[in-house]
Amino acid sequence: MKNFNVLAMVYLLFTIGAFAQTSKNHLTKIEPDSLAIGYSKTTNIVFPYAIKSVDRGSQDVLVQKAKGLENILQIKAAQQGFIQTNLTVVTADGKLYSFVLNYDEQSPQLNLSLNETKQGGQEIYFSSENRNEQEVEQYSKLAFYDKGKIRGEKENKYDIKFQLNGIFIQNDVMYYRILVANHSKINYDVDQLRFFIRDNKKVKRTASQEIEITPIYILNNVATVDDESENTFVFALPKFTIPEKKYLAIQLMEKNGGRHVELQVKNKKLVKVTVLPKL
Repeated sequence: MKNFNVLAMVYLLFTIGAFAQTSKNHLTKIEPDSLAIGYSKTTNIVFPYAIKSVDRGSQDVLVQKAKGLENILQIKAAQQGFIQTNLTVVTADGKLYSFVLNYDEQSPQLNLSLNETKQGGQEIYFSSENRNEQEVEQYSKLAFYDKGKIRGEKENKYDIKFQLNGIFIQNDVMYYRILVANHSKINYDVDQLRFFIRDNKKVKRTASQEIEITPIYILNNVATVDDESENTFVFALPKFTIPEKKYLAIQLMEKNGGRHVELQVKNKKLVKVTVLPKL
């Protein structure tokens, strides 16, 4: 009987060990696609489904969804000759796309389509948020002239004053009033004025996780702020709040220059909005 019990125990241990070995997870390698992008040209990628998440491996690369569209990603270099990096995109069908990005100013890949339809063309997904453009424009003008202001959200560098001085809301659209004052004697050519939700803390040597908020409409969208002059923009954005441990980054970048400035806005400031009167 004792010998039988010993044999049964050995068999049980052998069976458990064999099961543990056969149930071991196996990783499947996803081969990334290679993509060449440039500084002065924009690369467009059409995905088969709406884009849900974008992660770039370096801030030397700029990415955004095409305005009003859900499945077209626009990419360009923010820095000439950047070191090779990567880009990860997740779409609404749960698929992950991985790209290795290389700098090529002379021959960047400009227009790419993933998984074309049988008819030979790629479907385009427009934003599901159908808004009256004329109404948004009128509310933007109300936000421009409104006397309500917020304080403390400004940055002064290179004789450039960059200030968020008003946040307004109406019909699930938020209106951000931003002043750019050029106190220098050199014209300021606007290359990018963009909005991102970012993590408060970044873990060293990892990709920067951020979500870009694309404007629905921009009032007074000038390309240049002349020397010793100023311009007030109004950006209409879809309504949002900031999750815990994140902030809103508003980034202003100069074209062919280095006078870049950025504002970091906490959620406690965003919730102090002024409700615009209905038209």
